[in-house]
Amino acid sequence: MQRPRLDLVTIKRRQQLAWASGDYAKFGAALLIMSELLCEAVDVRPGQEVLDVATGSGNTALAAARRYGETTGIDYVPALLERARERSAAERLEIAFREGDAESIPFPDASFDVVLSTVGVMFAPDQEKAAGELLRVCRPGGRIGLANWTPDGFAGELGSLFGSYLPFSPGLKPPVLWGTEERLRELFGSGTSDLRIARRSFVFRYRSVRHYLEVLQTQLGPTRETLLTLEPAGRENLVGELVDLVGRFNRSGDETMVVPSDYLEVVVTRR
Repeated sequence: MQRPRLDLVTIKRRQQLAWASGDYAKFGAALLIMSELLCEAVDVRPGQEVLDVATGSGNTALAAARRYGETTGIDYVPALLERARERSAAERLEIAFREGDAESIPFPDASFDVVLSTVGVMFAPDQEKAAGELLRVCRPGGRIGLANWTPDGFAGELGSLFGSYLPFSPGLKPPVLWGTEERLRELFGSGTSDLRIARRSFVFRYRSVRHYLEVLQTQLGPTRETLLTLEPAGRENLVGELVDLVGRFNRSGDETMVVPSDYLEVVVTRR
């Protein structure tokens, strides 16, 4: 039996609308430490040509520009790029932000010394195509740096939980596969001379679980849209499962939320 063909155009359009919803720049600012650590891991040098793919509101592009990289950031959500430009202007950093799709990066082959993505490219529907594009625009001997949530970490399980309440797209690979060594070697193995993977942990910190729920409902677009789409009973079930999930990971010992979330820090050297 022939498998149904994925409508990637429709999927990406839905993703764009979801990420434009809410205020991701406010949510994502807390993740900045991941971007700083990634730039250290790939050893960004002054004067290198650096590309941040799926830059969102610019965390990783900002981190690279602080190291005097000649930095460009691309994303397919114009509203997020506007926030990235605001942030770079506030820091007086020269960064070129432009609209661009991770599956069709708008630059020639071998354009960049360093190609980065922090919990961004992992959400591209066509994983093979996105990985191929990262390799294509990276110069031989250059480095690709990624930070990807793991399937067994808090953020990975959160994504799976919300995904279970959405209509399933047959054949679409889960984003958290980018957080497994096996999948990374499938995606990059033949185009690399070296692939280093380190497991790290980012800690989500909120005043309470209720505070975190408010953030998911107002700032993080995909979770916001899911909660708005569900009927009251489904929303209540999802919130209950979410509270249980936080409870499993929460290490605070009080009413606050202090939840570590594992991710893979990946450094690929282009063959």
